[in-house]
Amino acid sequence: MPMRFSRILSSSATAWSSSGGIFDLSQRRARVEELDAISQDPTFWDDADRAQEIMKERGELVDLIERFDAQREALEEAEVFVELAEEADDEDVFADATSMVEQVRKVVEELELRRMFSGDHDDHNAIVSINAGAGGTESQDWAEMLLRMVARYCDSKGWDVEVTDCQYGEEAGVKSCDIRVSGQYPYGHLKAEQGVHRLVRISPFDSNKRRHTSFAAISVVPEIDDTIEIELNDSDIKMDTYRASGAGGQHVNRTESAVRLTHQPSGVVVACQAERSQHKNRATAMKILRAKLYELEMQQRRDEAAADHAEEKDVAFGSQIRSYVLHPYKQIKDLRTGHTEGNVDKVLDGDLDPFIESFLLKEGDEENSSQGE
Repeated sequence: MPMRFSRILSSSATAWSSSGGIFDLSQRRARVEELDAISQDPTFWDDADRAQEIMKERGELVDLIERFDAQREALEEAEVFVELAEEADDEDVFADATSMVEQVRKVVEELELRRMFSGDHDDHNAIVSINAGAGGTESQDWAEMLLRMVARYCDSKGWDVEVTDCQYGEEAGVKSCDIRVSGQYPYGHLKAEQGVHRLVRISPFDSNKRRHTSFAAISVVPEIDDTIEIELNDSDIKMDTYRASGAGGQHVNRTESAVRLTHQPSGVVVACQAERSQHKNRATAMKILRAKLYELEMQQRRDEAAADHAEEKDVAFGSQIRSYVLHPYKQIKDLRTGHTEGNVDKVLDGDLDPFIESFLLKEGDEENSSQGE
């Protein structure tokens, strides 16, 4: 028994020391004090946008500090339980202490993931586009499965999901679908899903029950706020209006409220039919267009800086980021990180955190490695 008590104390000390080093709380507390001083300026609210950004930063820092302090208190309480267990030679108290330390470990892992959202737009809302690859109904059904998977993941995070445009397949599934996700760090999470997703299964649409391989692509871009200037000329944008409709032609509007915008210089096309008002749909479509043009510009810059890795990937064999095998065995594997899951139903129901965390950890390691060179 004493060896076990020693081990749990060592474990709690490790969690404490690692979390302290990871987050550098003294620096963050100092930043909160600095922001508090700035907010006391009588002219602070003269620039409302800047003031809101400062208060948002302060709120996030305070949340991180408070959660860290709560973790520290939980560890100290666990150490007291261990000491009591050692004195009383009590297995039940030891079990309670073990459980408390495990809870702290989960908090540390969550905060470590939060720390990785250091990208310029990780805290922004996300525009997610899902497009079926070649293969007709098979790929369209797979695209709808991915849409459901992403939507359920967003729901588990408490994020709001708005379908801005959706083109349904003739028999089943979706040809393409755009959603806007708003909440805490949606782009920081969902950027891990960007790429081609490959499905292997016995087709429910094949009377001969043959195995089929389908592809669908997920694109994720951050919603751009007004602080980033995107030059858009009205003469470059072609606007078409049409009647919005649901799957199978249901819920057809009597008015042409749906809007499709084509940015002619780049060829980028976006559409929105979420609202009954043409004006609101155009405003939403303009937001999506700005986001996609910004991401296009950023991608061009990344391609220029790393030409060796700039090949365009098709929605087909050899270009996937993740494979979902439902037959002859069940396994999902991320080809970027090597992370695998055997419970495919759980993942398709939206349990994406293990894949996203693996991706962010790998991305963080690569970034640290490049900085050290």
